[in-house]
Amino acid sequence: MVTTPAKVSKVEGIKERSNALREPVATELLQDTTHFSEDGIQILKFHGSYQQDNRDNRVKGQEKDYSFMLRTRNPGGYIPAQLYLTLDKLADEYGNHTLRATTRQGFQLHGVPKQNLKTVISSIVRNMGSTLGACGDLSRNVMAPAAPYKNRPEYVLAREYAERLADLLTPQTEAYYEIWLDGEKALTAEPHPDVVAALHRNGNGTIIHDTAEPIYGVHYMPRKFKACVTVPGDNSVDLFSQDLSLVVITDSQGELEGFNIYAGGGLARTHNKEETFPRLADPIGYVDKADIYDAAKAIVATQRDYGDRFNRRHARLKYLLHDWGVDQFREKVESYLGKPMQPLKPTAEWAYKDYLGWHEQGDGKLFLGLSVENGRVKDESSLQLKTALREIEEKFQLPLRLTPSQDLVLYEIDPADQEEIQGILDRTGVKRVEQLDPLVRISMACPALPTCGLAVTESERVMPSILDRVRALLDKVGLPQESFITRMTGCPNGCARPYLAELGFVGQSPESYQIWLGAAPNQTRLSQAYIDNMPIADLEATLEPLFVYFKKNRKKGESFGDFCDRVGFDVLREFAATYEPSASGGLVGAILGSGKPRYRVGIRDGVYDRLKAVATEQGKPMTDIVNEAVDAYLQSLR
Repeated sequence: MVTTPAKVSKVEGIKERSNALREPVATELLQDTTHFSEDGIQILKFHGSYQQDNRDNRVKGQEKDYSFMLRTRNPGGYIPAQLYLTLDKLADEYGNHTLRATTRQGFQLHGVPKQNLKTVISSIVRNMGSTLGACGDLSRNVMAPAAPYKNRPEYVLAREYAERLADLLTPQTEAYYEIWLDGEKALTAEPHPDVVAALHRNGNGTIIHDTAEPIYGVHYMPRKFKACVTVPGDNSVDLFSQDLSLVVITDSQGELEGFNIYAGGGLARTHNKEETFPRLADPIGYVDKADIYDAAKAIVATQRDYGDRFNRRHARLKYLLHDWGVDQFREKVESYLGKPMQPLKPTAEWAYKDYLGWHEQGDGKLFLGLSVENGRVKDESSLQLKTALREIEEKFQLPLRLTPSQDLVLYEIDPADQEEIQGILDRTGVKRVEQLDPLVRISMACPALPTCGLAVTESERVMPSILDRVRALLDKVGLPQESFITRMTGCPNGCARPYLAELGFVGQSPESYQIWLGAAPNQTRLSQAYIDNMPIADLEATLEPLFVYFKKNRKKGESFGDFCDRVGFDVLREFAATYEPSASGGLVGAILGSGKPRYRVGIRDGVYDRLKAVATEQGKPMTDIVNEAVDAYLQSLR
């Protein structure tokens, strides 16, 4: 059995004392309080819930406005109609009247009081759902492409193996059912026989015997562990951001041969802590289909046994890959696997996909991808998305799949019902795919304020206005049809994956953001930090020079992310430092070379021409001369 190292974080002790995730949650759930203890909060995460407080409602001297966010576990984003209607009802009865699709293909239910937690979780489980393992130091929801193709074997296999991998890595403790269902075991399908066999097969030390958790042991993982299964060419799952990514490899007849394996991706970081950083997953190797469960166990065991359990900021698998290198990591994985891995099989070039709009699913039926801005399913004055989905689900009982980009797919649609379903959506103000601004279509934002305890500034609530301003700016500079991947988070942990955005906003201080640029549109290259602490009021002054330079110097068909990566940030900053907005009447633009935006000052055209000539003659920046002159004038007034 793996033993805890002498020097570990406080959380490791909490996990060890939890009695396989029972305490102190079981005891504190019965107490007449509005919240859990610090120890309880840590164990509650494994059950799929975060304790939060609404910062909008904080009153000095009074208890915080506590509530709970619940997150569902849905491998491949699968949501049966029964579960969706249950979640819709629970959101109205116990939550904040909204559902939120996550970037990991689950739903979040916000605003649940502590006294209603058991009712809500038990209702989810009794209606074909689960929250077990949706949070905590273990494998999170296993992702897969949301496209429900029936005539493309690789997609069918990706969905099947996402479910199997999830079953393999789901906690085996009975604590979840004891606490939330009084010991009643939910009626769920038994895991695939190969998964059951893998849970009992030792595999050179991958299994920990005499414990409730054969894969995790009493300490579970050092930190969260994220996995996905996809098909060659389909990067809708952002596979390079995952701890473990499996790519289905089939033969010419569509029969499964094996899997390409990538490992060590992750995006979370901490401002001003250079030892924390986003990282792309590395190619590790290929295994035949018969070895996939043992290979997955081997990678999990390597992180379980050698990941950092003292410094939680250094505990993700990406840091183990970074510290060891791919060769040493692969060697350790192979020691657990008991055989060498093979070289990766060639695959198609990766592409970002969202599957919005109407499509044939390959068996005579249709599927429909619906855009859900920032994942929030709600009713507003002009858009009644929650009402529309409830009406459709009550009448047609369609299964859903949530997408990795916070959207959803309705499928198994009879073509005879297409017109009526589209009519419901039109009547409730849900936009058709051709009506969407492409900038909005491929954007994402995390919830952030007021409930996320890590947020330092806004994200979801301001993202629509930010995109409006970006669109207006693109129109102004003559790029009216331009779009690129834009993502925003309220903190540097990166839940909406801003470090894989062509334009990323990362909350750094109240109403200020770090700007990241240059990721690949197909999600295969990270962005880089361009400027720190940009006040959101300075968005136009910061981005206008970039868009103007992009328009003037892009190659044909070049994306904004590829352009920024090609020309480099030094060139962009140099252009921005001397940029003069064409429609400003001679305004000197904000100087960005120092990384800190400065104020605009109006200067008459004649004075500006003389200033420029003097700056050239003296070899000084214009701003230095302006600052010296203004400072001297102000001093003379004293």
